[in-house]
Amino acid sequence: MNVIDWLLDGDPAIRWQVLRDLGNASPDDVAAERARVEHEGWGARLLALEGPDGLWEGGACFPASYAGGEPGQPWTPTMHTLQTLQLFGLDPASESAGRAIALVAENGRWEHAGQRYFDGEVEPCINGRTIETGAHFGVDVAAIVERILGERLDDGGWNCEVENGSVRSSFDTTINVLDGLLEFERATGGSAQVLAARRSGEEYLLERGLFRRKSTGEVAVPAYLEFAFPYYWRYDVLRALDYFRWSGADPDPRMAEAVEVVRSKRQPDGRWLLDRIHPGRVHFDLEDGVGTPSRWNTLRALRVLDWWDGPA
Repeated sequence: MNVIDWLLDGDPAIRWQVLRDLGNASPDDVAAERARVEHEGWGARLLALEGPDGLWEGGACFPASYAGGEPGQPWTPTMHTLQTLQLFGLDPASESAGRAIALVAENGRWEHAGQRYFDGEVEPCINGRTIETGAHFGVDVAAIVERILGERLDDGGWNCEVENGSVRSSFDTTINVLDGLLEFERATGGSAQVLAARRSGEEYLLERGLFRRKSTGEVAVPAYLEFAFPYYWRYDVLRALDYFRWSGADPDPRMAEAVEVVRSKRQPDGRWLLDRIHPGRVHFDLEDGVGTPSRWNTLRALRVLDWWDGPA
């Protein structure tokens, strides 16, 4: 079985993106496959776990029952589940999406201070993801965007640790904000201010070759070179490159080393492995485990390389 056939043998959440990004399928075929996400496979399984109040595990960033002491961070509450459904491709116009988003808007409250879900919280990494989800599913998140534009740091990016005294941006926070601003632009047309902020955040990453410290040139965090899915709030170079691809950016020479990291991880059979699982409670596993072939990483790596290499 070749790699494309292997990808198409996966979940509808994978198949429709393979058809769109790698298979040159017609828009009708892509839409038909995408529509299956709501009713089959991983998408349907996640939707079936939604509570009567529209929340997952009764909480926004943490399960209502969470008392700490677990390995890692629980990935089962509303924020992480909505992001995963978006990555799966749940159609914003679907009945399930409309119902869930309306209930989350009505009942969702942030653990920080009880803020309404789509009013956002105080951390830009959380607000970036809330902007992304809200914009994708048709919620007006302009007020959170306005807030985040004012929180950009002098080096061009963002950092959730500002409240603790940090004056430098972080890769993790910046990619979450960039994902949010890009989705907001796609949904609303954006503004000159939003575009300028997004370009600034992109430049922060590019100046560092997507994974190196600007001060020393050293790898900022070794895990940035390990590919996980879902990635939640965490950064890695495959996530960053897929962002640039999706944004419509032209390949930049400063990405070249990161692209070679992706290329170097291709296995002899043409697939990529799951390098990492971010520890924490999950609803169910999407892959067979660290070190096994990963459809998500293979899909994302192939479309990044297609974008980078250009037409044959």
